[in-house]
Amino acid sequence: MNIRIQSVNFEATEALQTYVEKKMSKLERFHDGILAADVFLKVIKPETVMNKQAEIKASVKGEEFFASKTGNSFEEAVDLSVEAIDKQVKKHKEKLTKK
Repeated sequence: MNIRIQSVNFEATEALQTYVEKKMSKLERFHDGILAADVFLKVIKPETVMNKQAEIKASVKGEEFFASKTGNSFEEAVDLSVEAIDKQVKKHKEKLTKK
């Protein structure tokens, strides 16, 4: 899976990028057909408690999945987004196996 990480309005640390890659690679356990994933990390203005946003767009053959979640930290937002993508991928696989 090709993972692209883009940080908006800040510079992502190496540790954060590694964390995102580790979490995204877990999606491959559920669907080995994920071709690419774009991860956008944003700091939402103004500075409030829940101002870290993670948006993930994952592409499989003929289908795209998208999730956008906000949290207190980027790690929390990434976890929530990956969980949402995971649910979408599982639902998609169930549809394919029922056909």
